Amino acid sequence: MEIILEGLTKTYRGNIQALKGLDLTIEHGMFGLLGPNGAGKTTLMRILAGILYPSSGSIQVGQYDGTTEKGRTAIKRTLGYLPQDLGMYPDLSAREFLDYVGILKDLNDRQQRKARVAELLEMVSLSDVAHRKLKTYSGGMKRRVGIAQALLNNPQLLIVDEPTAGLDPEERIRFRNLLSDLGENRTVLLSTHIVEDIAQTCHKLAVMRTGEVIFHGTTAELIRQTTGKVWLLTTQGQKPQGDLIVVSTIHTERGIQYRVVGDEASINRIEGVSATQTEPGLEDGYVWLMREQRSQIKQPAY
Repeated sequence: MEIILEGLTKTYRGNIQALKGLDLTIEHGMFGLLGPNGAGKTTLMRILAGILYPSSGSIQVGQYDGTTEKGRTAIKRTLGYLPQDLGMYPDLSAREFLDYVGILKDLNDRQQRKARVAELLEMVSLSDVAHRKLKTYSGGMKRRVGIAQALLNNPQLLIVDEPTAGLDPEERIRFRNLLSDLGENRTVLLSTHIVEDIAQTCHKLAVMRTGEVIFHGTTAELIRQTTGKVWLLTTQGQKPQGDLIVVSTIHTERGIQYRVVGDEASINRIEGVSATQTEPGLEDGYVWLMREQRSQIKQPAY
């Protein structure tokens, strides 16, 4: 299912512009939406889910026009949505909660609904604890219940907003693998500010900043933007100064190793430091892109 957005805007009360004429095409499979908090990602997700109305612009989801009431209703029938904060009933068990959501989604045949709930509990590895109340679940287990409720109607479009925020490393890996499997036969839109989640699951992505798309392409294309600009610097403790972005810090036997992004001229201005060029990753490409955007804003217009 392809999604085409053209000239999409959303202005909140007080003339706050969350989306500013956004143009974006999302194709079948896993697609990442990356950007800092406040970039407009959640607003876009809520518009696609039919929870918010855009101020202007067009939304085409498959054959449906998302700016009409008829189109929004049709989209909701093909949609699975896991918001950043999913409200649950803590005194219900996972099985009871999914059964209740299934009724809300018009899965009216009791036996078919029961079978679908059991299938999804198995998929998200919660069958053994499905009888326990949700208030006893960990954060990761609750997120897995969340993805199960989003899949009840076997949606062709799945939208997940910050699904791994707050999860421990093991749960994050489990959730990424689950999303990758789901993206094989449907469109999955993954919105996050965690670069590693995109790197591990998505081939194509868009980067948002202040309500606009500043990059749209493949992860490889974003990474290539930093070829020749990523370095490993080892010091005895002092942090590298100058026009550089520190991406990570590792303590080693030789000192402190900094992974930095910057041009060669900036590296050459640093004295007494061992510098080695290294292969870039998606996080390097992302921080370089954001730096370039900030520098363009600072430059005066002539």
